[in-house]
This record gives sequence, structure tokens and C-alpha cells, in this order.
Amino acid sequence: MERIINLVLLCGSFLIFSPVLAQLGSIEEVSFPHVTDDMLSNPNEEDWLMWRRTQNGWGYSPLDQIDKSNVTNLRMVWTRALTEGSQTGTPLAYNGILFMPNPNDVIQALNAATGDLIWEHRREVPEAARENLGYLSTNNRNIAIWRNLIIDTSVDDHLFALNAATGEQVWETMVLDYNTHPAIQGAGPIIGNGKVFSGRSCRPIAGPDACVITAHDAETGAELWRRRTIPAPGEPGDETWGDVPFEERKHVGAWMPPSYDPELNTLFIGTSVTSPAPKFLLGGVENQHLYHNSTLALDGDTGEINWYYQHLNDNWDLDHPFERLLVNTAVSPDPNFVSWINPNITSGEERKVMTGIPGKTGLVYTLDRETGEFLWARETVFQNVIDNIDGASGGVTINPSLTFREMGEFATVCPNMHGGKDWEAGAYSPKTNTMYYPLRNMCMPTLITDDASASHRIYAMSVRHEIAEGESNLGTVYAISAETGRTAWKYEQRAATGSLIATGGGLLFGGDTNGRFKAYDQETGEVLWEVNLGSPVTGYPITYSTEDKQYVAVSTGSAATTASFLSITPEYRPTFANNLFVFALP
Repeated sequence: MERIINLVLLCGSFLIFSPVLAQLGSIEEVSFPHVTDDMLSNPNEEDWLMWRRTQNGWGYSPLDQIDKSNVTNLRMVWTRALTEGSQTGTPLAYNGILFMPNPNDVIQALNAATGDLIWEHRREVPEAARENLGYLSTNNRNIAIWRNLIIDTSVDDHLFALNAATGEQVWETMVLDYNTHPAIQGAGPIIGNGKVFSGRSCRPIAGPDACVITAHDAETGAELWRRRTIPAPGEPGDETWGDVPFEERKHVGAWMPPSYDPELNTLFIGTSVTSPAPKFLLGGVENQHLYHNSTLALDGDTGEINWYYQHLNDNWDLDHPFERLLVNTAVSPDPNFVSWINPNITSGEERKVMTGIPGKTGLVYTLDRETGEFLWARETVFQNVIDNIDGASGGVTINPSLTFREMGEFATVCPNMHGGKDWEAGAYSPKTNTMYYPLRNMCMPTLITDDASASHRIYAMSVRHEIAEGESNLGTVYAISAETGRTAWKYEQRAATGSLIATGGGLLFGGDTNGRFKAYDQETGEVLWEVNLGSPVTGYPITYSTEDKQYVAVSTGSAATTASFLSITPEYRPTFANNLFVFALP
């Protein structure tokens, strides 16, 4: 079918494209109970309906059949091989079915109790898209469900929907032309109020118009709005780029899924570094270069920026796109643990906050999610890029000795470009009012260069990865109070730690690059159960229930950060098989 792409409106910071729809199948009237907006906002306890299960980004399930008293009896009940590629998938669980995103735009529907295949959808991936986007384009971190549709972003820069009962394609919409504006769509969408929200990692060769966050109608795929993360001349924030021409403003991506507050109808999403990273190459170190390394609070209906907070003027690829935790809590930061506190807050006051570790620096930030007001921030792993945060304004002062000013400069930057924290997700438990994060003790000796042999030429950097000075353990898990910022406990290990989930059974599940999958005690950090899966635990774990039985699922494989972690811990030699594992009590 001939596809016609019409650019119909250019207005402010919005580029609105008419939807390109291909009706390749119709929504069949089959026995599949629809997922409603209310269910997405308040899911049944047995379900896992989106990336972090809930729109607030918690990664928490109230299921408690598996608990601290019986987790030692957990056994694998089935496993299934996944397709090749960068493997960081999150299954969805609904109606007795697991919907598993595989690398390379493969989606499987599996019987949640047995692992038997119900259907498989393999989207044709154009070779030109692979060539333009490379290995990272094979990522398929998460998918969305709404009514009887499974919705995903694709390697070839489309949004598409499948019939959840059959796997047949219902609609597709082009988001970007991968030939002219290639962008990595590895982070799939979330859904709120019937809208499909998605961001992407825009390649430097694509220019600023590829750096967009979009909303589409979940029923039809029609585009509703798009928000560019780089301002054009005449738009708010344009002045923060100095005299840098618009077409040279690049790479401010939003490459992880957002969080959504249905009461505020607000989307919370983070952004990444520019290309190149050192700001002397982009008009001067004094410029902010909005909206890189920021939290954007976007109106769900229009995409307008309600407020923003810039975490870092980033010269080092220390992106801040990670999950935002939306929590209602008393705010009582403890100065023994929290370095930067707003002097104007009333200690103990209940606030609607956005909290967690949004970026690679490993700093916890707590902001008022209605206004963006800075409340407090603290360090976790060692970092040397931020010198100070002004408590009253939230303004960040970076280390001047690490602010590069010419080619050929060299410095050791901590953390490195894999974090601190990276795409591996933390979790929050309302049982403890505590957030849990997989972190790393890493630094990177960094040379500013545009040599063709540079390890990260797109940033004008060449780096080496190493464990932070004075540390022998690469991986950590931090437990931090959402109210006070106190460290409840810290677990350290040699292998790099992976994504976490919390459960109503008082457990925390997470894996590592040495193939170990563990259950921790939420209150103490004690490891209560462990299994060797043979390959790095790169997927996001979930837990669900079907036929009154609770299961825990997690996937293994290799991801963009795996090789760097293993180069630092060469004694570990896991395999790299992409597999899905499911566990339950006998």
C-alpha cells in the first residue's frame, strides 16, 4: 500500500504529522476481556499491565503468596528461548497470558502457567533501519496493553497495535522516517487516559526533529501531539543554546518509558545528553542547552511543558532518562544522609513528590510533582561531577575541574556513562516507604577527542571503564527511605546488579551480570533465595498470579552495558543466552 506522509502543521515546539495508518487486520470480536483506563490506573493484584506494573513507576506488586517464610521453596516451572539481539524485555501478565517482547520486534503470547505458545508476531524489519540504527535498535524493553490491543514501537520508527487474542496487526502509524530521522525505539510506550505515550533515543545524524516525545490515540494510532526536546529559534529555551544553529542541536533523547499521574494528567519523562557532550563544542560551557538531562512534566492532553528541572549540564554522557517514582509521602529529609535540602520546606509535611534516581550520577532527587519545586537530593555511589545544589532554587553547580574546555583534555569522571545507575530499574514498596536501586561503583578516565578511533566519537569522547578507586565490589543495592532519605540498608557484591521489583510478601527480586537471580528481604537486605540462570539477568522481572498461583518471571541475555561490566569482573564467564524463566512454589 502506498504510504503518504504529510507534514500538516508546524506550531511552536510541535511538529504534527498526519497518521499513516495501515489497516492490516480488524479488531475481531473474540473472548478477550478488555483492559480499561481504570485498570491501568489501579490494576488487579494478579496482573502486570505495564513496564513497572503501575503508571507511577513503582515496580511493586501486592502479591504475597510467595513471602519471606517460603521463598526458599521457589522452583523453576518453565522456561522459553527468546530471539537474538539486545535483550531487556518486560513481560505483561493478563488474563492468564504473558505477552513477551523479544528483541527485533518479535512479540509472543504465552500461556502464563505453562509457557505454551499461543501466538507469535514477527514484524518485518527493513535492513536499512538496522544499518541506520545498529545493535541498540534490537532492544524491545516494554510493550503496552489497552482494551484488546498490544501496542509497541518498532525498529523502523513506527507505532503499531496487535489484536491481543490473535497477534494480527490492527493498525500502524509512522512516527519518524528512519531514512531521514532515525531514532531508536527500544523503550516502548505506556498508556494513560486512552493515549499512547512514547519517547525515543534520537541519533545525532537525525537532527533535532527526531528528538520527540509523542502521544497517539490508543484506538486508532492517530497522532495527538509531539513535543520536541530541543527548542527551535523563537521557542522558549532557544536562548540556552547560544548561537548554535538549530540543525546542529542534536541527541537530546527521551529513551526510557515515562511515568504518568492520572489525577494531574501529567507525564513525567527524562532526557539525555547532547552530541557532542562537552559544551565548549556546542556554543559554550555557560549555556544550559535545554532540555537536555532534565525532567519534563508534560500536560497529557497537549504535550505542553508544565514545568522542567535540569539535573545536570552534562559534559560526560551522564543521561537522566530513567524511571520517575510518583509517591505521596511525608517529606522529612535527614541532614545526616541528605546533602541538599530546601530550607523552605516544612518537615513532616505530606507532599505529592516525584522521587528516585533519575540519572547516571546516582543522586536521589525529590521534587514536588505538581510544581517542580526542589525538595531534597542526596548522593549514593561516589560521584565527582556535582559540587553543590542550591537548596532554595535547586540550581546545580558542576565541578569546574571536569568542565572540558578544549580538545585533548583528560580527566577521570565518576560515575561512568553506565552509571551509577543506568536503564536497570529500581523499585518502591509502600509497605516500607522505601525505594530500592541497583547501582554500580564505576568511573571512566575520559579523553576529549574526535579521532575516528575514539570509543564514543558521537560524544567527542574516548573512555575506559573501571571500578571506582577504593572499591572492590562493582554492584550494590541501596535501600533509601522516601520520607527521610536515610539509607535503610546497602547490599554489595562483586557482579553488577540488575533491575528490581518489590512485592507484598516483603521481598525484593533482582539479578546480576553473573546470572544470579535473588530474593532479598525488603527490610534488611538479607539474601533469602538465589538461583544461577547461567546468563546475565538483563530483563525486568515481574510477578503475577493465574489460577490462584503466584509466579515470578525474569529474562536473561546480553545488553548494551553487559560487556563493560564483565570487562571489569573478568572472573565471571556467563553464557549469553536469551531466555525467559518462570518460578513458583511447589
